[in-house]
Amino acid sequence: MNDVAQQMSSGLNKAEDQWRVGNLVLDGRAFLAPMAGVTDLAMRRLARRFGAALTFSEMVASGEFTQSASGKTSRGGREAQVRADGAGLSPHAVQIAGCEPRSMAEAARLAEGAGADLVDINMGCPAKRVVGGAAGSALMRDLDHAASLIGAVTQAVKIPVGVKMRLGWDETSLNAPELARRAELEGAKLIVVHGRTRSQFYRGEADWAAIRATVEAVDLPVVANGDCRSPRDAREMLEQSGAQAVMIGRAALGQPWLVGDIAHFLRHGHERPALPAETRRAAAETHYAALLEIFGVAQGLRHARKHLAAYADVAAQSGAGLDPSERRLLVASEDPAEVASLIGRLYDPAPKAEAA
Repeated sequence: MNDVAQQMSSGLNKAEDQWRVGNLVLDGRAFLAPMAGVTDLAMRRLARRFGAALTFSEMVASGEFTQSASGKTSRGGREAQVRADGAGLSPHAVQIAGCEPRSMAEAARLAEGAGADLVDINMGCPAKRVVGGAAGSALMRDLDHAASLIGAVTQAVKIPVGVKMRLGWDETSLNAPELARRAELEGAKLIVVHGRTRSQFYRGEADWAAIRATVEAVDLPVVANGDCRSPRDAREMLEQSGAQAVMIGRAALGQPWLVGDIAHFLRHGHERPALPAETRRAAAETHYAALLEIFGVAQGLRHARKHLAAYADVAAQSGAGLDPSERRLLVASEDPAEVASLIGRLYDPAPKAEAA
């Protein structure tokens, strides 16, 4: 194993840190959150190689996913299949969204049949297009219906089912503990709580302490989510919430190794050494090449831009990176070779500004 591979796999498979979600054995307490347009298969593979205990797919719309399995070739169906793909990834969690029990159950069966180790039900997405379809966090306004969806999914599969939620719809309806209790009764094995209400979207700070009420309401493992940006944030999240694990979302963009850094800290009580520039460069190059392979060159270039911008921003924070004109070219170029060349210089020492 070369130095880069050793860095990417360090800290995994520590038996003393194994814990269970249903019949699924996990080797750490830091997860990569499901994020639309972000947690593509390439990013999930990298996060896992760096030490994430579990990675979640982008949200998969149950209706589109089931249509794709029926032989229909709609664009939405093809995209759903790509989002749910877990090739080369273990363990593998697929997040599904919807509001119709039969469709959700069928989507869960499809995910299980394609190799998913866990199915997660989205009851936390605040986006208007999702809520407008009576899915995501809209389900927190109708707990009877939410429970029927959870029951349909748990009865459809043998793998563990998780439910991701918010604290509630708004500050007058903090009903995550009740939803979690009902999810447990319906057979769910994992609860994830984002420490904001739907009405907050992503404004303000996540309330980690408010998650504790859900932890105390159930006998299931609970994962705390929202604004975890560092290993020490993760420790504070667990102390305030009482949760068993943490989920990292937006902070992992541009640094897929962060989830593994946090897993290492929670396991050993100290931070692991910062990854050398060559390891970070290799990660960015691997991510970019995989996106071109998964999506094709044209779509892969477009999809990669948010990731490349984030890699550049994170590199700049450590005193490395491109000059402003090169950074603009990194996220605008239509030439795959030119982009690859710029990625190769992302972690070089930052150019010094010329004296006036």
